Amino acid sequence: MARPEEEEREAALVRKVAAGEREAFDRLVLPLVPRLLGIARRMLGSTSQAEDAVQNALAAVWRTRQRLEPDRPVLPYLTTVTLNKCRDQLRRRKAARLFGLGQDAADERDEAPDPEMRVGDTMALSQVQSEIDRLPTRLKEALVLIAIEGMSHRQAAALTGTTPKTIEMRLYRARKRLRHAIDFFEG
Repeated sequence: MARPEEEEREAALVRKVAAGEREAFDRLVLPLVPRLLGIARRMLGSTSQAEDAVQNALAAVWRTRQRLEPDRPVLPYLTTVTLNKCRDQLRRRKAARLFGLGQDAADERDEAPDPEMRVGDTMALSQVQSEIDRLPTRLKEALVLIAIEGMSHRQAAALTGTTPKTIEMRLYRARKRLRHAIDFFEG
């Protein structure tokens, strides 16, 4: 939980952003970009697409900066907008595959793995990531927010507009599908 002085600093920045101060926007969002990129990278399986999603999210937040509320934390709002941009990209990707346009999702993956992907068994990690990519968007969101980002069920529910019970069920289903796919791969 943020300390009161951090909350007041953020609230002051939000007020400046709402007034149109670009420098305040940069100071507000730049420290949060790595976390947003991590979420987008895990949702999309591609660093370049994650960068596009975060850039689009930040542009959208800047355009609608009057919606920012000084008394509410910015990270959950930015995370929600970023997730929405990821969903948009996933829908476009699915539509492109449906109509035979563009590359297969597996071809869209980055060639060079992130440093965290180099740890451990590369083949197994690649299979897990591939299976995560195949999860339906709602299940993937729950998995990324809870298991990877370490959010609580309540936080994830607030970001996705659902209930903690719904998040719990989605997480259960995502893990079950992954377990089944990995058991099939190993067996």
